[in-house]
Amino acid sequence: QVDLVESGGGAVNPGGSLELSCKMTRGVFTIHDMGWYRQPPGKERELVAEITYDRRTNVVESVKDRFIISRDNAKNTAYLKMDNLKPEDTALYYCYAISTITNGPRYWGQGTQVSVSA
Repeated sequence: QVDLVESGGGAVNPGGSLELSCKMTRGVFTIHDMGWYRQPPGKERELVAEITYDRRTNVVESVKDRFIISRDNAKNTAYLKMDNLKPEDTALYYCYAISTITNGPRYWGQGTQVSVSA
């Protein structure tokens, strides 16, 4: 069983920055790949970024020059740093964890809202 607690969302102006955090409060962080999906209003959930247990990263093309994913194993926490935010980044962001041992299930955080508007 894995528990994830997200924080760091909020409302910003275009061009602003936010950093999302996803802390694993139960589970073995070091054996989990981590990542974020987002769900814009009225749209499907989409992958944003992912980081493996050994820190290989993948950030989707639409945000890769603005978002950075990282992890701190000592703090059992993954981070999504988002710069130069745009209105189209407005969404509910969900972090996830998936074990590299069992390859499933995917555990989800509670979601955090990011709103970008002038």
